[in-house]
Amino acid sequence: MIMAESQVNVSQPETNEFKPKIAAFLCNWCSYAGADLAGVGRIQYPASIRTIRVPCSGRINPLYVLKAMANGADGVLVSGCHPGDCHYISGNYVARRKFALIQSLLKHVGLEEGRVNFSWVSAAEGGRFAEVVKGVTERVTALGPNNGVFKVADGGGTDE
Repeated sequence: MIMAESQVNVSQPETNEFKPKIAAFLCNWCSYAGADLAGVGRIQYPASIRTIRVPCSGRINPLYVLKAMANGADGVLVSGCHPGDCHYISGNYVARRKFALIQSLLKHVGLEEGRVNFSWVSAAEGGRFAEVVKGVTERVTALGPNNGVFKVADGGGTDE
């Protein structure tokens, strides 16, 4: 009897550890390619991100960030090309302005700082991409689950 109990304990490790879900909006030309390079280079990073490939970080509607948070994401990462390297010339500057606005909105409504992050990662920076994901995962893990103002109670999405 004791042997059977110990085997059950060995085969079922503690799973109470919080593992955040992070929606990552990645620019097709730089950040997504950086993530791809990290994968090709077998650089380890947390599996907590759900990648959403977008044509340009400047094309991300701030409502996408709010929708991700409402549908159960514990954090959001928006990543684009370095300033001056945008495939569409000024898309990353547009993204930076949008991100500043959404940060002030989120702060105003009471969402914790650190749940929504913005970064620059080029196609040649697979290691940097892994470091960014690790940093965002650590910040969101420290904050805990998203119980904020945007979360839908049933966890289901709406089509609105």
